[in-house]
Amino acid sequence: MYRILVLDPIAQEGLDILDSSEGIEYEVRTGLKGEELRKSLNEFDGAILRSGVKITAESLEGNTRLRALVRAGVGTDNIDKAASTRRGIVVMNTPAGNTLSTAEHAFALMLALSRNIAAANQSLVEGRWDRKIFMGTQLAGKTLGIVGMGRIGREVATRALAFEMKVVAYDPFLTEEQATALGVRLCLTVDEMLPVLDYLTVHTPLTPETKGLISHAQLDLVKPGLRVINAARGGIYDADALVEGLKCGKLGGVALDVFDEEPCTKSPLFGMPNVICTPHLGASTEEAQTQVAVEGIHLLLNYLKTGEIRHAVNVAALDPKTLEELRPLLDIAHRLGLLLSQWHGGGIDKVALSYRGEVSGRDTRLLNNAFCAGLLQRAIGDEVNVINAEMLLRERGIELSEQKFRETNAFASSISADVSGGGITARASGAPLGLKMPRLVMIDDNRLEAFLDGTLVIFGHDDVPGIIGQIGTVFGKHRINIAQMTVGRNSDAPGGSAIGVLNLDSPPTPEALNELLLIDGVHTAKRIDLPAAGQLPDWLN
Repeated sequence: MYRILVLDPIAQEGLDILDSSEGIEYEVRTGLKGEELRKSLNEFDGAILRSGVKITAESLEGNTRLRALVRAGVGTDNIDKAASTRRGIVVMNTPAGNTLSTAEHAFALMLALSRNIAAANQSLVEGRWDRKIFMGTQLAGKTLGIVGMGRIGREVATRALAFEMKVVAYDPFLTEEQATALGVRLCLTVDEMLPVLDYLTVHTPLTPETKGLISHAQLDLVKPGLRVINAARGGIYDADALVEGLKCGKLGGVALDVFDEEPCTKSPLFGMPNVICTPHLGASTEEAQTQVAVEGIHLLLNYLKTGEIRHAVNVAALDPKTLEELRPLLDIAHRLGLLLSQWHGGGIDKVALSYRGEVSGRDTRLLNNAFCAGLLQRAIGDEVNVINAEMLLRERGIELSEQKFRETNAFASSISADVSGGGITARASGAPLGLKMPRLVMIDDNRLEAFLDGTLVIFGHDDVPGIIGQIGTVFGKHRINIAQMTVGRNSDAPGGSAIGVLNLDSPPTPEALNELLLIDGVHTAKRIDLPAAGQLPDWLN
C-alpha cells in the first residue's frame, strides 16, 4: 500500500484517479509549514504540490520514507532540489500542462496594455466616462519581441502572427532555418532587438543569464514607448529600471504576472499609470489545472508502482552500480556539452555524438543526455538534467545523432561531439585519465591534452614562433595566473593553424581577452567556464 500526500488544492480529476487506483491511500493536507510539514512528509511515500507549499531542506530533515515529489506545474523553485536529491527523493514536474494557458495570459496582458482596459474599467467604477484619455493602439502592424522560443514562446508567436504582428525572436538555440519555419525573424542578442520593438515578452527560466535582462542599461536602447510583459519568472526584469523607464517615458507600459518574491502585495509599480499586474495567474485556468493535476498524479503513481521516472529535474534513473561505472564518462559528456555551448556560441540545430572504444559497448542514452544537459545548462538553468535533457533539446528543434566505434585510439574510451548551426561546426573530444581526471583531447581537429575543469581560455592562432610568449605577457600584465597551458595543431607539420587551451587561476578580464585578439596571429580567444575539478552536477551526485 502506497500513501500519497496532496499538499495544495488540485483539480478533482486528479483526486478521482487516486480514488480509483488500487493499493493507494491518500490524504489532502493543505497549508502545512514548519514542523507540521516535516512530520507529514515523513508519513507518505509520495507527495504532489503546486506553488503554495515550500519544500526546504528543513522540511526534509530526517525523512526516511518519502520517495517522490511532483510539482503540478512547471516551476520547481519552491522545492529544494539539492536537499531532495540527498534524501533520495525524485522531483518531477509537468512541463506541458499549462503551456496554452500561460501563452494566452501573456497575450491578454499585451491586449490589456494596448487598450487601457484596467484603467478604463476603473474609471467607470468611479463614475467617470473618459473615452478620450483611453485612446489605445492596435496590435496589427506592431513588432513583438519574444525572448525564449520554447513551448510557451512558440505559442505566443503563433498568436501574434494571427494578429498580423511582426515577430522578432531571441533564443540561444534558435537557428535561422527554425525561425523562418516559425515565421519570425531571428536576432542574435536581446539588445539587438530592443530598438525595433513595440512590445517585449519573455518566456525563459530565471537563470544568471536572464536575471535583469531588462535593466537600466537597456533603457538607452529601447524604442520609446516599448511595452513589456512578463508572465514567466520574477526577476527577469529589474523592477527599479521599469519604474525609471515609465517615469522618463522610455517605456509605454508594463504588465507583470510574476514578481521577485511572491506573494507580492507591495511594489513601486502598483498604481503607476500604464501598469497592469496580476497575482501569478498564468496557469490559473480550469483546463491547465486539470491537465497538470492528472499528469502529476500519473507521474507519481507510475514511479511508485513501476519505478518509471519521467520529467525528473534532479536525479538520474540509474541503479547505484551502473551509475558508479558510468560516472567518469557522464562527467566528461556533461563537461563537453558545457564547453561546446560556449565555444560554438550561436544557434544550434544539430548535435552528433561519437563513442569510441570500450564505451561503445554500453547503453549510451544516458551519456547522450549528460552531454545535452551540459549543452543546455547555461540557457535553461539547473532544471535540465540527465533525465529530461534530450527531450528539451529535441523540443527546441535540435537534431541529435550518435555513432559508435569499437576500435580504440590513445584512450580506452573517448567521447566526441560535433555541434552545428548557423554555418558553424564546433568539435571537441574528451577521455578519462584514471577514474576522476577528465581530459580534453581534441578541439576542432586539433589534438592536445588539457584539463577539462575550471576557467579556460581557448585561443586559435597561427602556428608560428612568439605567440605563446606574448599571450603569457598579456596575462602577466593583468595579474592573471596561468595554471596550465596546452597547445595542439591539426597536423604534424608546423606553420599551419593551432589551438591553445589555458587553465587560469582566476577569470580573465574583458580587457585581457581584447588584448589577446590584438596579437598578430591570434584569431579567436574565448573564455570557457566549467565546473571545478571533482565538482559534479546534482543529478550525477
